[in-house]
Amino acid sequence: MDGAQCNPRTVEEVFRDLKGRRAGLIKALTTDVEEFYQQCDPDKENLCLYGLPSEQWEVNLPAEEVPPELPEPALGINFARDGMQEKDWLALVAVHSDAWLLSVAFYFGARFGFDKSDRKRLFNMINDLPTVFEVVTGTPNKQHREKSSISNPNSNKSKSSSKRVSESQVKKPEPKDEDEAGEEEEDEDEHGETLCGACGENYASDEFWICCDICEKWFHGKCVKITPARAEHIKHYKCPSCTNNKRLRP
Repeated sequence: MDGAQCNPRTVEEVFRDLKGRRAGLIKALTTDVEEFYQQCDPDKENLCLYGLPSEQWEVNLPAEEVPPELPEPALGINFARDGMQEKDWLALVAVHSDAWLLSVAFYFGARFGFDKSDRKRLFNMINDLPTVFEVVTGTPNKQHREKSSISNPNSNKSKSSSKRVSESQVKKPEPKDEDEAGEEEEDEDEHGETLCGACGENYASDEFWICCDICEKWFHGKCVKITPARAEHIKHYKCPSCTNNKRLRP
């Protein structure tokens, strides 16, 4: 939303812009997390988290102009707040924030004609920074330790040893008996009559589905834009219709 105020034109300027926005996002998700949490009220309209070049942050409605001056952050982060554990919700916002930072940086790169070497240099500069997700979840220290052990030639023995352990811990799927196979077929037949609440298509065993905890309708994950990975972090899922009904309630 601040693209008109800041138009970096060189690799160094784009990187400086990204670092400022990144610092603002990290502040929102760590030191200012209580204020950020309060501003993301699920009863409000679709909200976005913006990182500003000044190392500040703001929660605001998306830009009204179409197309926007800059790529927009993830829309509606407030709707998922109460349906997930706080740490999982913050981690999800952090992942989307990382994607947004890259999109803004390479938007500037495309707009101002960065060539292959400029794009590569920009990416390498960005890649040397821990991601917002790594900072928020505390994973950089773990990755740094792993990287140190790999770069140390004396650690070959420990590396091969740990590899053997990890391989031995992997469970191979046990063959199913006839009863289990029969139960699976019955479940598939039962779900075969289920229709997606969004597109109306039949259930298919090779597709991911999710059930709304309010209306108890089933939906294709792709129809409601929920992936299996995201579903693991959702405590109580509300479909778009039930979410809209809640917002429209006086």
